[in-house]
Amino acid sequence: MNESVDDIRTIVTSTLRALLPAPVELSDNTNIMRDLGLDSVSVMDFVMETEECLDISVPLDRISEVETIGDLVTMLHDLKGGD
Repeated sequence: MNESVDDIRTIVTSTLRALLPAPVELSDNTNIMRDLGLDSVSVMDFVMETEECLDISVPLDRISEVETIGDLVTMLHDLKGGD
């Protein structure tokens, strides 16, 4: 299945909300580590769960480029072969 950017954004935000201890507003500008207080282990768990949902593998060098939810959504969409 070729997910749209909106589909991927929904998967990312749903997965993040499940990891967070309290509800928080999420946007494309939300910094995953700084704004959400996630450590590197939590981020890796989050990325692995997202990979599973989208049936893709994210290269480690690409993960280091990601700071915001928008960065992640764009990268995942590119990896899925999105338009």
